[in-house]
Amino acid sequence: MRALVFDGKLCYRDDWPEPAVSSGEALVRVGFAGVCATDLEIARGYMGFKGVMGHEFVGVVEECADKPLVGRRVVGEINIGCGECGWCSEGLKNHCPRRTVLGILNKDGAFADYLTLPVKNLHVVPDSLSDEEALFAEPVAAAFEVLEQVEAGLGARVCVLGDGRLGLIVAQVLSSTGCDLTVCGRHGEKLSILSEKGIRTVLGVKGLDKDFDIVVDCTGSPSGLSDALALVRPRGTVVMKTTVAERGPVDLNCVVIDELTVLGSRCGPFDPAIESLVEGTVDVRPLITKKFRLEEGASALDYASKKGVLKVIIDVGAKKGVKAW
Repeated sequence: MRALVFDGKLCYRDDWPEPAVSSGEALVRVGFAGVCATDLEIARGYMGFKGVMGHEFVGVVEECADKPLVGRRVVGEINIGCGECGWCSEGLKNHCPRRTVLGILNKDGAFADYLTLPVKNLHVVPDSLSDEEALFAEPVAAAFEVLEQVEAGLGARVCVLGDGRLGLIVAQVLSSTGCDLTVCGRHGEKLSILSEKGIRTVLGVKGLDKDFDIVVDCTGSPSGLSDALALVRPRGTVVMKTTVAERGPVDLNCVVIDELTVLGSRCGPFDPAIESLVEGTVDVRPLITKKFRLEEGASALDYASKKGVLKVIIDVGAKKGVKAW
């Protein structure tokens, strides 16, 4: 099959072996895949990953023991636990020490014609959602994980740092709680997507007071945590959504002095994510910047890393020689 393979550098292959389908898994033909900030960090050495990259996708089930799923459009949760350890038995497969993660840890991902995932990881896409909207299910689910971890309702002063792909999604999810929300970014044109929805936005952190109950770092920058710590009030909470290949030193004395809570936040629940996409409470369409064919994968990642670019989509199903967008 065709695939974008990373082994120290990104390479397009048309002879990569199709994945074998294990018991309890489905074979999915990928339609579209999204380029995520994590993919860009993997290309810089994050996680030491080698293989087919990509974990945001929408596709069609072609082979599966669960026959009603065959032919259905699906998206999928990316963590695959061993199913036998204590973490898995407690419903915490995302933290299974023997887990694999699609396109991130010991499992080939979505930048290919086919992928496999356990049937229990798959979610059927409602007919009302386009493929392009559906492939955002994974990052929108990651945004909803914040609501699983903190109380961000009426009266809570919340700041989202970052106006990239994830920051704009997290902001939309948080805005639905009725919290007192401020989004801080560096690009007026990106922030305008939120301003048009009535969400308060500011350019840069200068001038912001240290009085936020919750600060969510979506900057994708090594300096994001330091900025978040500088804005959260004593006994407040910092939520870290950023993963980077290299981090600089961070002064954590304030965590002790101000009695702060620092939370890591990763993957989240798909059901509310899909519902929000269907209802339009999270609108991802303005985030799509450009599409590329699978054969243009190296150019897609290069383009996604440029300043000002939001979501880049890889049209895996596009025929060779046909311009994706």
